[in-house]
Amino acid sequence: MNHALTAAAAGFGTGLSLIVAIGAQNAFVLRQGVRRDAVLAVVGICALSDALLIALGVGGVGAVVAAWPGAVRAVGLVGGAFLLCYGALAARRVLRPGTGLRTEGESAGSRRRAVLTCLAMTWLNPHVYLDTVFLLGSLAADRGPLRWTFGLGAALASLCWFAALGFGARLLGRLLASPAAWRVLDGLVAVTMLALGVMLMAGS
Repeated sequence: MNHALTAAAAGFGTGLSLIVAIGAQNAFVLRQGVRRDAVLAVVGICALSDALLIALGVGGVGAVVAAWPGAVRAVGLVGGAFLLCYGALAARRVLRPGTGLRTEGESAGSRRRAVLTCLAMTWLNPHVYLDTVFLLGSLAADRGPLRWTFGLGAALASLCWFAALGFGARLLGRLLASPAAWRVLDGLVAVTMLALGVMLMAGS
């Protein structure tokens, strides 16, 4: 029992250390949380996607995927282009601000856009595969028969982080109620997306 708890705790800590870093996915979840737009769907997609990728890594799929480096490069190019486009849209919002934060309930179209964007942010980012499938998979392999317990801890860390980021972001609602404050957040999102997009395109 103690060995299982140790493995789960190690997986939780490792998973959290990989997820917390500022990135495109976190910036998107934060923005959706502040806007209170499809937060449950976005958090669910991020957590379930991570759980699936972690399971693939723990199951040894990482070694198989590594045999096709061209596929990873292709994902990097597509993901980089997507992040550049999203960053450009965020930069445009900075230059042409709206009226501040709106939280009056999202439309079906807004939810659909949020879901599709979240799926693209998650599955078109090669770093997600490197962190969850390759790195966590190899670390889990060192745990032997407790590798799935390690993976469960990492998946739990992902769920806790995205839930805290998405639903906790609502506390920033008053701070971002003005157009000026919202422009600052969009500016940070734009810089993050554009920088990551350039790095992905250059490294692919």
